[in-house]
Amino acid sequence: MRTSSNPALNRSPAFSGRAGHQTIDPLEVAYLGPSATSLDTGRMTVEDVINKTGLLLIVAFLSAAVTWTLGLGGLAFPAALVGLGLGLFISFKQVTRPGVIVAYAAVEGVFLGGISQFFNAAYPGIVVQAVVGTSAVAAVMLGLYRSGRIKVTPQFTKMVVGATLGFLVLMIVNLVAGFVTPGGLGLRQGPFGIVVGLFAIGLASLNLVLDFDLVERSARQGVPARFSWFAAFGILVTLVWLYIEILRLLSILRGDD
Repeated sequence: MRTSSNPALNRSPAFSGRAGHQTIDPLEVAYLGPSATSLDTGRMTVEDVINKTGLLLIVAFLSAAVTWTLGLGGLAFPAALVGLGLGLFISFKQVTRPGVIVAYAAVEGVFLGGISQFFNAAYPGIVVQAVVGTSAVAAVMLGLYRSGRIKVTPQFTKMVVGATLGFLVLMIVNLVAGFVTPGGLGLRQGPFGIVVGLFAIGLASLNLVLDFDLVERSARQGVPARFSWFAAFGILVTLVWLYIEILRLLSILRGDD
């Protein structure tokens, strides 16, 4: 048997015996070889989720750019309804099919492009500020989570989930009230709107921490690789929510100038 062309293997105990009669230790070769990927193990990895989240963000950005460039802001409301329905379907069914989730990202892009165009027309430059703010908040929350300064415990999860559900109900009530009274309950206007906006941004940020924790726990538990699509979907949903809340808060602050 010829010796390996890899010097590291030739010097390794994996190759033993007399010249011409060398044997190979499979465990040693596996150790010296490249790390296994999700394709090799069939299990989700953190890298999988990062890559798929990046892909979904690119799809959403391109869709938003086309909507903005072509002046299709009128599609924002229909896209919001379609996105809501599709998002609920993916969430409750825990859909992991790439086509469905990529389609959701494209629809969300239409919504984001339309709503961003509307806000930017009223407050020039506000979209850039919101994008920078969203990126900064996401980076800070990731840093706090990775450093261990924010620990996800069962109590923490219950608190965030409970507050999120309560906030969602309150926003629905405010929306319904808006059909009767202009401005609804006044939760998105003036000084009170600033307080609600800051609370919503904080809540979205904490949900982002839950997303990070879900990814790490799922990877440790060895869930199937296809689950990475669902995890990436969750991060996209939270980032969109965070962006919209920052956009709203900036509009209130600039409207008071």
